[in-house]
Amino acid sequence: MRPERLLRLLPGLAFLALLLLALEGAVNAGLIRRALMPPPSAIWEVLRDLVLSGEVLGPLSATLRLVFAGFAIGSVIGIALGAAMAWWAPAYRLLEPLVEMIRPLPKSALVPPLMLFLGIGDTMKITSVALAVTFPVLVNTLQGVRGVDRVLLDAARTHGWGTARALWHVVLPAALPFILAGMRTSLGLALIIAVLSEMLTGQGGLGFLILDMQRSFLIRQMYAWLVILALVGLALNALFAWAEARALHWQARTP
Repeated sequence: MRPERLLRLLPGLAFLALLLLALEGAVNAGLIRRALMPPPSAIWEVLRDLVLSGEVLGPLSATLRLVFAGFAIGSVIGIALGAAMAWWAPAYRLLEPLVEMIRPLPKSALVPPLMLFLGIGDTMKITSVALAVTFPVLVNTLQGVRGVDRVLLDAARTHGWGTARALWHVVLPAALPFILAGMRTSLGLALIIAVLSEMLTGQGGLGFLILDMQRSFLIRQMYAWLVILALVGLALNALFAWAEARALHWQARTP
């Protein structure tokens, strides 16, 4: 990690450490009931055991499989539909009412109906994640394609490029910052819906374990799995930010 990047992270890390120390002190002083909120040191012990024993790998891989599969499917659908709606007016007129009707719906509300049609297996969970991912990517792609500089399109036509070639080599690369912004937002939604679907179906993954620990009154274990989930979200965001920076290497970086 570059020194300047580390310096930017230090204030946030220091603040997080202070919060944990304050929480530890409040629990040990009796200001917070241990039955509801164990001290961070107790949660750390459980977290360490989960990692060292390898017990974390099974549930983690189950959740990540849902996230990545649904994210990939939803991103492809969102980019394809968004580009089509922005590029061809008939496609926009055909799809815009349906998109605007479904887009505001909380995608968590679609999980129960999907369970009726698709059951409680991975197909339903991946479909739920894909739906959550599709619409932010679609809207961002639509705006990105519409905002492409007309000069670029005129230059492509001057060189005799057809519609498909101009769309693939000019329009989509120019709209890439918008598309990636939508995908980055959707990645967090993918994790949320994956965990929620696991909680509702009661089958495997981090979501099921968190709920199962709470129902069994294993409070330290519940918080440990919550920490793992938070770290997964942090790692996914960092990974996407790294990939985004390399995909948009030509953009001027802001300090």
